[in-house]
This record gives sequence, C-alpha cells and structure tokens, in this order.
Amino acid sequence: MLALAVFLLSALITPAARQDLTPGNGIWTVPRTPDGQPDIQGTWTNETMTPLERPESLGAKAFFTEQEATVLIERAVEEHARANAPGSTPAVVSPAERLLRGYNVFWSDPRTRMVHTRRTSMVAVPETGLVPLRQRAELRRDVLLASRTDSYENMSVYSRCITRGVPGSWLPNTYNTGHYILQVPGYVVIVYEMMRDVRIIPLDDRVHLNSNITLWMGDSRGRWEDETLVVETTNFTEKGWILPNQNAGRMHAVPVSRNLRVVERFTRISEDILNWEAMIEDPEIYTQPWTMDLPLTRDTGYDLYEYACHEGNRAVQNILRGARATERDLTSP
Repeated sequence: MLALAVFLLSALITPAARQDLTPGNGIWTVPRTPDGQPDIQGTWTNETMTPLERPESLGAKAFFTEQEATVLIERAVEEHARANAPGSTPAVVSPAERLLRGYNVFWSDPRTRMVHTRRTSMVAVPETGLVPLRQRAELRRDVLLASRTDSYENMSVYSRCITRGVPGSWLPNTYNTGHYILQVPGYVVIVYEMMRDVRIIPLDDRVHLNSNITLWMGDSRGRWEDETLVVETTNFTEKGWILPNQNAGRMHAVPVSRNLRVVERFTRISEDILNWEAMIEDPEIYTQPWTMDLPLTRDTGYDLYEYACHEGNRAVQNILRGARATERDLTSP
C-alpha cells in the first residue's frame, strides 16, 4: 500500500492528457483522461461566503436573486478591504482580543465568493437548510464543548492535528482552501491542503473493509455513474467529529457513530466548476439523511503548501495546563 501511495503521489507532477476543450455548438464538453474517464483532475478551491446552514433571518429562502447576490458580494469585498487596510486591526478588535487571534486578515482567504448557484446554505437537503440533528447528538455536542479543557480526548480531532475527516475536509476554513485531485487507472487520489490528508480511492468492485476495522477518514470506494464520480465511505471511527471546523456553527463538536455513511458525488459541470455534494447518513445522530452541496472552483495558479500542523505546536498542552491552573485558583483559599 505504501508503494502504491508513493507511485500515485509522484504522479502529481505529471500533467494528464486532455482533449480539445473547444466548445462545440456552444456546449462545453467534459475532457477525458487517457483511459476515457471524465477528467476532474487539478487544483480546486472551496473558498466561499456561503454558510453551512441557512441563517434564521432568511426563513425558507433557498436561493438569492442575482441582484441580492451582487449586493452581498460587493459588501463582503468592501469589508475585507477595510479590515485588511494598514492600521485597521486596532479599530476592528480590542487589544485583548488581538492577543487571542492566531492570524490577522492578511493570512485569511477573503471569503468574497458565493457559490455559483446562489444557494443560501451548503445544506441542500432538507429544504430547511438545517442539519436534522437528534436531541441526544446536540446534548453530546454540548458536553464535549463544555468539557474540552478537561482532557485532550474531548478536544476536536482537528485541534489535535489528526484529521478533519470526511466530509469535514471539504468544508471551507479561513485559509488553506486548496484540494488536488489526481486520476490514474483504477484510482482517484485526493490531497487536502489543510491537514495534508490523502485519500486513495479504488474504483474497482472490491468490498469494504471488515466492519471491525474503523478509520479516521473511513474506507472509500468509488465508481463512475455516467459523468459523475460516486464515492461511498464507511468504516468510520466513533472518535471523530462530523465537521471539526471553526466555522461549522452549531455542527461544531457533533460526534459520529460507527454507522456513519457518506456518499459523495463529483460532477464537472464546466471548465472551472466541479460540483461536489455529499449525502450524510447516521441514524444515531440525525433524524434523516442530509445533503451538502458545495461547488468547487478550479484555480490553476493555486499552490498547495505543506501543512505541518503539530511540529513544535504546544497548544493542546498549554490549553490543558491553563485549565488546571484555573482550577487551582478557583479551589485555593
């Protein structure tokens, strides 16, 4: 398996053969790999201002109008430029809050892009735009958040620099929004810039691993359905979180069970847009399956950098040490 991974990753520097992309009769044609599969290779970014769940203020509004989207994007561009202007940081946050920030605006993605569909949330199903959480899952989330300084085991696996998981690795963060997709005969490889996770997805008819074997990123199997790559992932460990990202809203710290099943669909709908959607099914956590829809944008000038998360990083130790010091102060006479 290690030899296979080395071979596949070494091919990242080898450009794939592409057909002529000149549209015929005004219709764009999906390019093909040398073995005839739809070509979804390249670097794709997920930067967007579209939230995971629909804001309560929007009610049942599933899509913005073109005019509404234009106004929101212009406002986001103006706010980003203002926040990123020299000398603006002291006016944005207090000196005390600045000490708690890991990065200023310069290091973050601008988040001034809306998904091309103008959807008001990444959650497409159910129609409410909200994840259908069970109450016991919400209670478990609240316990984890309230006790995350009690033990490293209660902290996000992302904070611990383990993984962002599936589908969490696709959710936009404040930076490192790049993903590289590589296709070789019989496999699709996905390299995530954030956390530097690599998924090697076989496309043959092999069965999933034994259910006793669980993995942080699950066990993935892919197949082509016409122009769409369908990837089914099972065999998740119950130690993970479904979306361990800072911008996951109320989904931050929601756990997963061993029954989690994720079905992703990748469809290239234009030269620069790869539509990604994921159906999440976990009866212990949700009252029904739900679906995320997040179009990815091709960026030929984007470079993926190494994400060496925990080399010299003592954040987890310091957080736990600080919590123990606070406890001593509260209990001392």
